[in-house]
Amino acid sequence: MERMIALCILFFCSSTVLAAASHREVKYKQILKTIQQLEPKVKDKDVELLHTPENPVEGCLDTAVTCFKNGTLKLQPVNSQVNGFTKAIRILSKFTFRGPGKHCESSCESYEKKSPKEFLKSFANLIK
Repeated sequence: MERMIALCILFFCSSTVLAAASHREVKYKQILKTIQQLEPKVKDKDVELLHTPENPVEGCLDTAVTCFKNGTLKLQPVNSQVNGFTKAIRILSKFTFRGPGKHCESSCESYEKKSPKEFLKSFANLIK
């Protein structure tokens, strides 16, 4: 009887861990899909260049995600693409990432400025 209870508890705990991991994976896939849908809708000429984190170090991932979230609010739509654009920006602005909690020495301003399309490609690479 004790073995049966122990097996049930073990099964429950392992299924909970697997469910949590798959939820995170689904979340990242949704963010990646949103970024890919946003790329053709973004105005790329005569716009502000954005600080674009590329290859951030392990402890600075949460800072990089914050930079991308702030940068997406500065993106501008191509005139005919306004409806899907605002929904995609809303989804990206709600994205959160919890890093290890280490203090990162770099700030958003320390990253090179790039065009909106390059900014989104770097964001997609970070999510992958």
